[in-house]
Amino acid sequence: MKDLFQHAVEQHPPRAPLATRMRPRSLDEFVGQRHLVGPEGPLRRVIKTGLSLPALILWGPPGTGKTTLAYLLAQSLDAHVARISAVLAGKADLLKVIEEAREQRRLYDRPTVLFIDEVHRWNRAQQDALLPYLEDGTLYFIGATTENPYFALVPALVSRAHVFTLEPLSEEEVLLLLRRALADPRGYGDQAVQVSEEALRYIAAAAQGDARRALNTLEFAIDSAPTDAQGVRRVDEAWARAVLQRPALRYDRDRDAHYDTISAFIKSIRGSDPDAALYYLAVMLEAGEDPRFIFRRLLILASEDVGLADPQALVVVNAAAQAFERVGMPEGVYLLSQATLYLATAPKSNSTKAFFRAQAYIRERGAGEVPLHLRDASRDREALGHGQGYRYPHDEPGHFVPQVYLPESAREARFYIPTAQGYEARIRDRLRAWWPERWGKAAAGDDTAD
Repeated sequence: MKDLFQHAVEQHPPRAPLATRMRPRSLDEFVGQRHLVGPEGPLRRVIKTGLSLPALILWGPPGTGKTTLAYLLAQSLDAHVARISAVLAGKADLLKVIEEAREQRRLYDRPTVLFIDEVHRWNRAQQDALLPYLEDGTLYFIGATTENPYFALVPALVSRAHVFTLEPLSEEEVLLLLRRALADPRGYGDQAVQVSEEALRYIAAAAQGDARRALNTLEFAIDSAPTDAQGVRRVDEAWARAVLQRPALRYDRDRDAHYDTISAFIKSIRGSDPDAALYYLAVMLEAGEDPRFIFRRLLILASEDVGLADPQALVVVNAAAQAFERVGMPEGVYLLSQATLYLATAPKSNSTKAFFRAQAYIRERGAGEVPLHLRDASRDREALGHGQGYRYPHDEPGHFVPQVYLPESAREARFYIPTAQGYEARIRDRLRAWWPERWGKAAAGDDTAD
């Protein structure tokens, strides 16, 4: 437990990380998050006017300014600031902060801002311990989290706080920070350093909106660059690439990035965009996603979104998934790619969702009596009439015979609506020929009519 920025930013030791030395000291130096700190942003108003600070949860990816915003908010209140890392601290540390806050109020009439970094790391009991002190005004609270607070935090804490979402910085915003670090004496402004525009743009693009990552990369590239005859350390794009090796991906195995990326992957296939589908497939595989998880989603999509428009889709994906078990990675990427491309370029139909219309019908009206001629005759006495009158389709011309299959109460129900896509158009024509009264004309809301 310690004060947030115990030493003023300008008093950081010379070898503090560049990202720490360049931390904004005022709102004017802050880059990004215009929806929060722009001219009409709610947090700018709090900072500029010194309004009473509500409990806040700042939610966003790493390197987007959560800690800096907490510092600027506390600075606007001239508050005593205590910082706790939820990774290292627990309930006992919280109680020490509470005592300090009471002393600050009693002796100096000074408010206390408690900043908890990675607050999602606290368990339910630790989070609940905060609640009484938020209620009685002992301290102001700012929590920072990279996880979705609506899932990662207890509802009681979320209900007492305002959740503000921070977005990854744009490439131009990251470039602005990099150029500032080169010009400012806190960075390399008073040193013999030259970084090419191409190198800056490469670093900014590779950072993926993470200002800390960009500044760390710049620092390593400059500090590791050789000095030329004039005593200048020069960084070009080739050196930046050599230092970075490859861009880090903003991805996790079981949280927001994981679900957002697989969602974009599925929606790209559903939308028949093979390039986008391959892009998100590459993101997932580069980040170490389990290929079996991807195949499972492809199998579902083959039935849910392609279905009878191309019945071979399920066969192809299932064959690829089975072959993957024999091949593994890295060659298994061909199987994933083939399955992805097949589905992305296949005709689409979601008519298999007809089941849910049937399910809703049953839940609303119940199940009717099975017609006598469809009942099992093998287990009942002939006197009951079970199975009598049933006509065996294979004994009929064309292996089809029109007869009643639905219960009397559901005789007019229609659940399956074939589309005009791919193979399913042939199914539609076949059904119209067999059942002209039911499928001969489009039902209300059927947009697949001729």
